[in-house]
Amino acid sequence: MNMFEIQCSERWQVYRRLQELDIHCLCSSYKPLKVEINGAIEASQIWSVTRQFTASRQELVEWMESCWKCKGRKRGSF
Repeated sequence: MNMFEIQCSERWQVYRRLQELDIHCLCSSYKPLKVEINGAIEASQIWSVTRQFTASRQELVEWMESCWKCKGRKRGSF
């Protein structure tokens, strides 16, 4: 089990989304969000959720476009 903390203005939104995904986390007033990471799938979900709130719009667009390119290559359509 690994732990990490995130301190940002969007921590309550991140907290709610992680709760929706059944990822154990704690968030108190004036304290950082603490998240319990139990495996690679949860780590990937946590990374994705936090990225949605911390990355710029342009970074998210570029990331999505790269995902579409990878998906297209696997199907052989690109």
